[in-house]
Amino acid sequence: MESFSSQLNELLVETFNNILKFEEDLIKHSANIDLSINEMHIIENVGKSDNNGKTISDLAQAQKITLPSMTIAINKLVKKGYVVKEKSSIDGRVVYVRLMDKGLRIDKIHHYFHMKMVNDISKEMADDEKIVLIHGMEKLNGFFTKKLSGLSEKNETTAP
Repeated sequence: MESFSSQLNELLVETFNNILKFEEDLIKHSANIDLSINEMHIIENVGKSDNNGKTISDLAQAQKITLPSMTIAINKLVKKGYVVKEKSSIDGRVVYVRLMDKGLRIDKIHHYFHMKMVNDISKEMADDEKIVLIHGMEKLNGFFTKKLSGLSEKNETTAP
């Protein structure tokens, strides 16, 4: 079974790095895109709100980063013209982040990239392989979700 563990570890690390590198190269070679991968994923997350906006807290939680880190990232995206921050009309303490036209365009490009990647991968697979892959990915994602949840709970109980 050690062989399986080694092979799985190598595949996980290599696949993760290849996906990030592929996305990074796409961004670098696209004209007028001055974003990092992390910024691209923040824009993607904001875009999931149907442009009704998301709070900075919601975004930080979704990206699994701290509130101060998300605030800095959002401020950079505001300066670059991808997002806008708007105070809630109901509660002035709440700030929503929405995509500007530039952000909407980038979000569509990024969504297309993912759709094309998935289509290109799946066209090489038989239906039974697709079912096995989805099942395996669901288990893999469930494992990491559980581990992350456990870390969050552990951090909350040890916080001062």
